[in-house]
Amino acid sequence: MSGYDAIVIGSGAGGAAAAYALATRGRRVLILERGERLPRDGSTLEVDAVVTRGRFLSSEIWSDGRGRRLRPEEHFNVGGKTKWYGAALLRFSPHEFEPEPEYGARGWPIGYIELAPYYEEAERLLGVRQFECEPGLVRMLARLRSTAPAWQSTPLPLALSAGILADPNEASHFDGFASVGNFKGDAEVSLLGHLVGLHNVELRTGAEVQALLPAEAGGSRVDGVRLASGETLRARTVLLAAGALHSPRLLAGYIAATGLQQLPGAALVGRNLKMHLLTAVVVLAGSRQSDLLRKTMLSGHPSFPHSTVQPLGFGADLIATLVPRLVPRLLARGIGARAYGFFLQTEDGSHPDNRVVPGSGIRPGGQRPVLDYDAARLPDARREHAALVGAFQFALLRARYLSFAQRIGTQGTAHVCGTLIAGADARDSVVDAKARVHGIDGLYVVDGSVLPRSSRVNPALSIYAWGLRAGYLLAEELQR
Repeated sequence: MSGYDAIVIGSGAGGAAAAYALATRGRRVLILERGERLPRDGSTLEVDAVVTRGRFLSSEIWSDGRGRRLRPEEHFNVGGKTKWYGAALLRFSPHEFEPEPEYGARGWPIGYIELAPYYEEAERLLGVRQFECEPGLVRMLARLRSTAPAWQSTPLPLALSAGILADPNEASHFDGFASVGNFKGDAEVSLLGHLVGLHNVELRTGAEVQALLPAEAGGSRVDGVRLASGETLRARTVLLAAGALHSPRLLAGYIAATGLQQLPGAALVGRNLKMHLLTAVVVLAGSRQSDLLRKTMLSGHPSFPHSTVQPLGFGADLIATLVPRLVPRLLARGIGARAYGFFLQTEDGSHPDNRVVPGSGIRPGGQRPVLDYDAARLPDARREHAALVGAFQFALLRARYLSFAQRIGTQGTAHVCGTLIAGADARDSVVDAKARVHGIDGLYVVDGSVLPRSSRVNPALSIYAWGLRAGYLLAEELQR
């Protein structure tokens, strides 16, 4: 197929959603994925392969803001991070589309009501549902509320097939692992799967985009890409969906190559990086835990309005990996069998110095890309998160549960977003309300890098919804 209407760079949540919207409206779409399809041999469910050896993680080495070596937990495969995510798909609340300057939180260029229809469609496509809370978690949350009633819980919407309960291995390894039996709604299964066989869609794997290309008319219009292989491809439009760490690198390279540094938003490319403040808490429950599907409830406390608590969907073998390394492994496995894991997260506001710096690639002698993120730049978020962790552990202690906490470091990029923020004003944002890059024709951004706020919940559903909305709007424009 040739004569593309759109080239989509990346097949994760935003890229797959935009490609789905464009293709189902009859537009000719080429999807470029730098990785390959994941194997179906069961290895994506193995703790040793996935966690211990990191077999499926990107091997690219970055530096942090202090020049130290860093390997972000990035995935390059068809479906992107959605193959690995914990399937918790929550909408941002209406107020989380509004600015909160005292907290360092920016506002969206659109409101909740404008994204709501696309939230609904994404939930339908991904098969979002609620599951019954199992006995072990029921008891733990009841004891927590009996001593600290302000902690309240609601069912957690999950993109999981009801059939997962019949497969104990899948049910205890969906959070952070890629399903072999297609029990998890993800970008590949739930969106790209609908496009298989369509004459107007092409998916190419092993196709790493090295650079965006200007149209003949000049750098103010993008109409193609150059692959690492040297091949060039052209289309009417190009959609960046490589992820919040990688899309800004491509755009920064294009701006430098075409001399477009005078664009109002050029100085913001890569800035306002957000990752959530994240802490894992392991609760020692005493008796052996038998719950199969553990990640079913979302908890919160009115004193921490930017934060939530959700169980980790980890079985005993994976919880054992969270036990400090100084503990003998046999004892760690025993602890894992008698423990529950929780994931505490707090919205981090935007700070321009939290950013991605492209570097000069991974060529020998080249400068590494930089992920410069420091929670100290976000004092309000840091204070709330520290208080959240302390209050949760204290409430657990009053309920007669011991626990220990482990902060997720900068390498934990599961929720990274915000490096090409969307906004109504070209002077303080990179992308407009329709996903177009300010000042560059033909270039759109449909991944998590556009998110002005990270919210108190997981960002995946909002990325899907943004991609669907951007894709449908662009499909209409391309029809004219």
